[in-house]
Amino acid sequence: MRLPRAASRLLLPPPPRPRAGAALLPRRAAARASEQLENKTKRKLQKQICQVVLDHFEKQYTRELGDTWTNVRDVLTYPLCWQYAVLLNKFNQSAELKNTLHVKGYHPAFQGPLPYLPASLKCYIRRTPGRFPAQKHQAGKLKEYYLLNAASLLPVLALEVKDGEDVLDLCAAPGGKSVAILQCAYPGQFHCNEYDDLRSRWLKKTIESFIPDPLTNLIMISKLDGTQIGDLKPELYDKILVDAPCSNDRSWLFSSDIQQATLRLIQRKELSFLQFQLLRSAWGGSWGHQRGTEGGEKYLLQYSVTY
Repeated sequence: MRLPRAASRLLLPPPPRPRAGAALLPRRAAARASEQLENKTKRKLQKQICQVVLDHFEKQYTRELGDTWTNVRDVLTYPLCWQYAVLLNKFNQSAELKNTLHVKGYHPAFQGPLPYLPASLKCYIRRTPGRFPAQKHQAGKLKEYYLLNAASLLPVLALEVKDGEDVLDLCAAPGGKSVAILQCAYPGQFHCNEYDDLRSRWLKKTIESFIPDPLTNLIMISKLDGTQIGDLKPELYDKILVDAPCSNDRSWLFSSDIQQATLRLIQRKELSFLQFQLLRSAWGGSWGHQRGTEGGEKYLLQYSVTY
């Protein structure tokens, strides 16, 4: 900024002019910081593949999937192309967030007529790979959105929960489907169960992060053995969601502990029996085992993946 002419009579000398390239330094520093952050994110996503797990997958899935395994393998081994959806939280809506999603190329995940798609359930995806930044947990403040795979919402939509129905989420952690159910309807009784202690605490934090206090007081979170709930609470629920423990191939492919990964490959063979036990237990806890599919309406949904 130039000094007024009257200031030229002052005895103090004017400040020295900055060098030509000095003004560019802040911009360069900002650009360099942005580039470093982007590279750090890419390094975090480009994890080290566990060769023991990949070799096992190569043998198994080449046999089971044939030529299709090549495409599946490319997706599994390249985290940068994994697709994440943004599920908006109706309990803390933000017009600014919707504008940001639009600018970044996001669009509604579910379009066109569906048998069950509440207007209150809003989920966005985009064609290009990438991940929207996650929000940190802050006590007393609700998050605006939940990041998940859009396919995770399909069992929630298939369950078709209505206001006033008694619902059990049998294997609820980390809580994404529980949050999604509450975006769709207000159950009369909502029971979220997670047997594992660490994951149960994770579930509780998720509920606190997305659901306001008046509703959280009506949600029961338990750590019961899911395989026994049917006997403990027979014929208690209208709808039960069973998101049974799955093989979780995508995570174990990038395990840093070879011994743990090898043990997991052995344990995954037992998953089908555990899933059967959970499904049998859920059937006993649902009115569905008496009413079946009266009127064509489903009372029980089983959702699991095992290899």
